Amino acid sequence: MPEQIFFITGANSGLGFAIAKAALEAGHRVIGAVRSHTARASLLERLPDVRAVLCDVTAFDRVPAIVAQAEEDHGPVDVLINNAGYGHEGVLEESPLEEMRRQFDVNVFGAVAVAKAFLPRFRERRRGFVVNVTSMGGLITMPGIAYYCGSKFALQGISEVMRAEMAPFGVHVTALCPGSFRTDWAGRSMVRTERSIADYDALFDPIRAARHEKDGRQLGDPAKLASAVLALVASDAPPPQLLLGSDALRLVRERMTRLDSEIADWEELSRSTDG
Repeated sequence: MPEQIFFITGANSGLGFAIAKAALEAGHRVIGAVRSHTARASLLERLPDVRAVLCDVTAFDRVPAIVAQAEEDHGPVDVLINNAGYGHEGVLEESPLEEMRRQFDVNVFGAVAVAKAFLPRFRERRRGFVVNVTSMGGLITMPGIAYYCGSKFALQGISEVMRAEMAPFGVHVTALCPGSFRTDWAGRSMVRTERSIADYDALFDPIRAARHEKDGRQLGDPAKLASAVLALVASDAPPPQLLLGSDALRLVRERMTRLDSEIADWEELSRSTDG
């Protein structure tokens, strides 16, 4: 693959950092977007060849100017890796709506704001690649992460529409759906709502304990994910979504099987509403 310019949000940690590192090692140029001066200093210390820019994805009105300046300073971007995001864990009834608003501001509105800043540029150039990092949690659900799954389901749907709208202009869009990887997602980066309703203890306490126990020992290797992303970006016919991790494959396939069964079980009633 010829040298390309990547713009990666959330580039200072987790999957964003892994992709930035792999892209640099493959000979590409990387613009790493981070939300604070501290994060910028940390990124440059570990990856001095990154072009680091400050970009809080929730400062929606400022994003277009940041993207314009980045392209003016470093050249036209070929690949957007829309990676910035975080996890929220909490029983739905216990979790304040404000925590949901913040989750959607970052994971959905922030991702869309960055994409919208690039779409006219990609469209006018008749090329470009948008990789929206969703999650297996954008295709399946589990108790205790309603706000997170909701945000990723939203981005998953938006990505599919974005793909259809941009296809006539030679612009690729893929939703990247990772399973569990060894990042800070379930540790330092996760926002956790305090428990308050004892009725949920039996359901949720074991889930929270298991997530703590597995943190740092997940099956997924971020470096291997980054290699997969480079392979995806090099493809001439990328898929609408790409699952990464055997757990994502297993859980999504199980969900598809259940969904097919549910549709069949209720097919007669489903058809009964036709006029």
